[in-house]
Amino acid sequence: MFTALHPIGRIGQPDDITNGILYLASDESSFVTAASLIIDGGFTAA
Repeated sequence: MFTALHPIGRIGQPDDITNGILYLASDESSFVTAASLIIDGGFTAA
């Protein structure tokens, strides 16, 4: 039932958070400043 509330259609997994952390710690995010990375599958946008 909770899954139906998520726009992406699934519950987040620990790897979803880990991937966000790895992105922020990598050179790929070297030009990113003052941004919020909301990892919630679109839950707060709905």
